[in-house]
Amino acid sequence: MAAPTFRREVFAEFARIGRALAHEHRLEILDLLAQAPRNVEAIASETRLPVASVSQHLQVLRRARLVETEREGTHVRYCIADFAVLELCRAVTRVAERRLLEVPAIFSRWMIDGVPGERVAQADAVRLLAAGDITLIDVRPPLEYSSGHLPGALSVPLDEIEEHIDSLPRDRPIVTYCRGQYCLSADEAVAYLRARGFNAMRVEGGWTEWLNEQRWPGHGGLGALSDVEQRTGTGSGARRHVQDQARSIRS
Repeated sequence: MAAPTFRREVFAEFARIGRALAHEHRLEILDLLAQAPRNVEAIASETRLPVASVSQHLQVLRRARLVETEREGTHVRYCIADFAVLELCRAVTRVAERRLLEVPAIFSRWMIDGVPGERVAQADAVRLLAAGDITLIDVRPPLEYSSGHLPGALSVPLDEIEEHIDSLPRDRPIVTYCRGQYCLSADEAVAYLRARGFNAMRVEGGWTEWLNEQRWPGHGGLGALSDVEQRTGTGSGARRHVQDQARSIRS
């Protein structure tokens, strides 16, 4: 009977993907490459890992065809190979969120003081920004912003936020976003701004989640994404809160 042999052979190939993902550093590298293509040295600098270690992890990911390379002068840049790779990484985190009690425990342990628990839903942020009810800021590094960002978002890198503080408007709420749900930069920006009298909140999720939902066009290395108008939804409590705050500030 051929069926068991066929199944074993094809599942062995599926297992190659699982083995490639089976290291926290490789998952972190994939999440970083979802923001923008990078060379080995840039990845090592961002992750604070040795260059040799990063190179080895990248070779594992490349053999599994999860990343691809492209030439940039004398450098080789790595990028996400396919949109399905992002979906796969998101599926891994969803399973971990559902099945591992340690994930919410880590969240609780790393909560930043001064950050409200309520967040602005992704679709709500789009509508509020279009209506002029909020200012949306991207607190990721400039490289990541230039590779792809939410339309209308201002680039205010977290480590430069003090330099931009005087240019940020106080007549409307400021909504921040960063790399994704497992990035604390947006929370740190919210805490910094609220401590200085701004009405600030963060978006639910971040760039990685938006890419996963195919919300935004123009991200290098991933091809064309569907238009933002594909997604609609009802207003959330966070959306109403921001709208109320915007009206109270302007009145």
